[in-house]
Amino acid sequence: MTIEIDPYAGFCFGVEKAVQKAELELNDSGNLFCFGEIVHNQEEIDRLEKLGLKTIESSEFEKLDNKKVLIRAHGEPPETYETAKSKNIRLIEATCPIVLKLQQRVGKAWQEMKDERGSVIIAGKKNHPEIISLLGQTENKAQLIEKLEDVTDIDISRPITLFTQTTLSTNLYHKIVEEFIRRYDSEGISLNNFKHYNTICGQVSNRFPKLNEFCKNHDVIVFVSGKNSSNGKALFEYCKSLNQSTYFISSPEELDLLWFEKAKSVGISGATSTPQWLMEQVAQRIDTI
Repeated sequence: MTIEIDPYAGFCFGVEKAVQKAELELNDSGNLFCFGEIVHNQEEIDRLEKLGLKTIESSEFEKLDNKKVLIRAHGEPPETYETAKSKNIRLIEATCPIVLKLQQRVGKAWQEMKDERGSVIIAGKKNHPEIISLLGQTENKAQLIEKLEDVTDIDISRPITLFTQTTLSTNLYHKIVEEFIRRYDSEGISLNNFKHYNTICGQVSNRFPKLNEFCKNHDVIVFVSGKNSSNGKALFEYCKSLNQSTYFISSPEELDLLWFEKAKSVGISGATSTPQWLMEQVAQRIDTI
């Protein structure tokens, strides 16, 4: 039986840089706070916590003084930076450059829309840390779209600028835009009032076409991801649609011998939050089986 790890799977650029910055600081001082989970993968979090990383939430962050805190790849809203300044907290900036640029674009659009009495719309997942950071650029007044049906609730009589969470499904983005255009046409409102920008990360969106061939080339696909990874859930469902013998696991211990009884080839893939070392462990366990 042959075993192949998807060459395009694993940490995206932003997550990789955040983890590297955490490792450098931990190697130097042996302790570091991180505002929220550094990555949506418990196995990787456990590894970093053994090195001295401590994950904290808002209530704990506000009680810190004179500490070092990592800002993860998802980014943070402006109030986090204001709190850090007042508490003399040294921030280690690891916001993904793509997210940082999107924050700036959203903030600029918000200022422009205020002048035009318009709206900023962001398509993404409610309470996702990146969405929280983006809404913060608009004084938390931008409107959030999670699903296609939410387009109905948007007032299109005023100017609109639409952005997307960087990990949003490309398919959902196109459907949302089509639904807006349908509404504009049916209500006789000029499309000049509607600006939309596909701000999905290319490294994320390109994963889908790359998976087409990979999933079809193997009898069994083992998808490795944290259970709370939005990106992982979306990619797994896509793999499953291409190859019904696709299985979701978060650690090597979840592998089932029965999955491989008739398999001649196994493909291992993962989310943009799945570390390479974890996929390699899964490959080793399958090889042992």
